[in-house]
Amino acid sequence: MPRKAIASYFAIAGVAAAVGAGFSHYGELPAAHALNLPGSTQQAAPLGVASKPLPDIATLVEQSGPAVVNIKVTSTAKAASNELPDELKNSPFGEFFRRFGVPGQQSPGAPSRGEGSGFIVSADGVVLTNAHVVAEASKVTVRLTDGREFDAKVVGTDRKTDIAVLRIDAKNLPTVKIGNPATTRVGEWVVAIGSPYGFENTVTAGIVSAKSRSLPEENYVPFIQTDAAVNPGNSGGPLFNLAGEVIGINSQIYSRTGGYQGLSFAIPIDVAMRVGNQLATNGRVSRAKLGVSIQDVDRALADSFGLAKPGGAMVANVEKGGPAAKAGVKEGDVVLKFNGRQITRSADLPLAVSEAAPGSAAEIEVWRNGRTERLTAKLGELTEPKVAAAGEAKADGGKLGLAVRPLTAAERRAARSA
Repeated sequence: MPRKAIASYFAIAGVAAAVGAGFSHYGELPAAHALNLPGSTQQAAPLGVASKPLPDIATLVEQSGPAVVNIKVTSTAKAASNELPDELKNSPFGEFFRRFGVPGQQSPGAPSRGEGSGFIVSADGVVLTNAHVVAEASKVTVRLTDGREFDAKVVGTDRKTDIAVLRIDAKNLPTVKIGNPATTRVGEWVVAIGSPYGFENTVTAGIVSAKSRSLPEENYVPFIQTDAAVNPGNSGGPLFNLAGEVIGINSQIYSRTGGYQGLSFAIPIDVAMRVGNQLATNGRVSRAKLGVSIQDVDRALADSFGLAKPGGAMVANVEKGGPAAKAGVKEGDVVLKFNGRQITRSADLPLAVSEAAPGSAAEIEVWRNGRTERLTAKLGELTEPKVAAAGEAKADGGKLGLAVRPLTAAERRAARSA
């Protein structure tokens, strides 16, 4: 190798060694001025990134992990409707299917087993999880990280927020610390612990991707979106910040495959605790009712109403004789504030109303005919809709759950060894 080439090689290697040395101390990034490259300015890296080590997740798991539990659920399949789909009813084998059933269809009365996650919030045995984890359960078993198992009583469930409270007969249990989701920032590190696909005490990490996400058919939860790996079985497990505080309950994923795709959603812990306290005290959740149907206000609607910018919740329909109608709310009004709380989008209004007490007076600020008006409504109480009858199918969306059952004879024949 020519002498000049050798000199250039070692000069480059020396710079590489200097750069590498900057990363050798506990994962710290080198300060910008340490490289002293031509044209560089003598200043620290932005946002203080240069001096911060990587997060200590191991200590968090050691301290908070024992309060995370695995939940096993046993339920009995309800009797299915005898009505066949049209494609089977009109087939040459329609009578056969009516007599002997559809291959692969679960038989009425067959046991179904599911798994999920949860966490202990009180040392005397109170556990929080998702409502869909324990839905239709005939038996619920809570397993601790030390191997102990307890039969659990379902104290109460709330389908609207997907929260359930369980109780086990035990004392002096480890508990989690409760955090404040309001102070959580987008981009912060978070840690999820749960039982994806039945693998107990699995730890994954990521960041907060967004806050106050609205999901279809979920009117009472401003979800925390994260990219922490969450899969079926993580349902009901905690989402921690780096202080070891629970800021959410992992509940749903967006997925086209049924597994993790980088979009996970957690119920803020303040919402969960508020609902959980009502369930523990009364066995049910009481919510206020305003009696309106609403929609978002886009730029076109804002311009037509004379609003400076899109925002608020436009009233599309007013329930006849309901609290809003009695207060003078009209179709076409745009609700800007509810009890002093700013309504920036339509999803904010159901949440604000649900947090008020039934029978209480609510101050409502609406935009009407180019100016604001203030109204007072006496809130009613929201009643639960009728539960679907046995045999009716109900999609579970992206809710996280892992359910198993015994194979049918047809499924055993079709199974392959792996």
